[in-house]
Amino acid sequence: MKALLINGSPNKNGCTYTALSEIQRTLKEENVDSDIYWIGKKPIGGCIACYQCASKGKCVFDDKVNEFTALAQEYDGFVFGSPVYYSGMNGSLMSFMDRVFFSASRQEPHPFRFKPAAAVVSARRAGTTSTLDQINKYFLHQQMPIVTSRYWNMVHGNTPDEVVQDEEGLQIMRVLARNMAWMLKLKEAGEKAGVPLPNQEEQRIATNFIR
Repeated sequence: MKALLINGSPNKNGCTYTALSEIQRTLKEENVDSDIYWIGKKPIGGCIACYQCASKGKCVFDDKVNEFTALAQEYDGFVFGSPVYYSGMNGSLMSFMDRVFFSASRQEPHPFRFKPAAAVVSARRAGTTSTLDQINKYFLHQQMPIVTSRYWNMVHGNTPDEVVQDEEGLQIMRVLARNMAWMLKLKEAGEKAGVPLPNQEEQRIATNFIR
């Protein structure tokens, strides 16, 4: 079992990384391997709705998005981490997730469907719950079971050193990691017991409200 932790911050070793590192340490204790994937500092363009991914099987822009989506096939669970700037995820991560999940929905095998996922956010003070809601909607759309903790998945601090002082936040990260490990083990046990994944209706229905 392997989990991929996505650092959506432009700061490679900042507050978001500190939260993900606590998750990674706890996953290791639970015998779950994990890697941290940094989306980097370079600008990431948003989706232009060209629908070329439908025929190409990947995004028409060959950058970090395609690199990550191909890598995602190898992992069993995901944690997406974001800093909070204006009560939402940072712009690069939003463009990244828009294109990742839009293009991935046209791929087979689907890199994300039925794989547990969690959102983690980092803020100096506020805007965290709206950011969690924003990120979780991607998982809901892709049939990904959402992993919870005993509180909302957030840490607070203006620097990594301040995040380390957020003892409650770090505990939330550890509980989240153990819950992720538990769900991954349940999924693995179900597969070994021959429990099939839910059937998918082949024809997807799209209702347009204005015709």
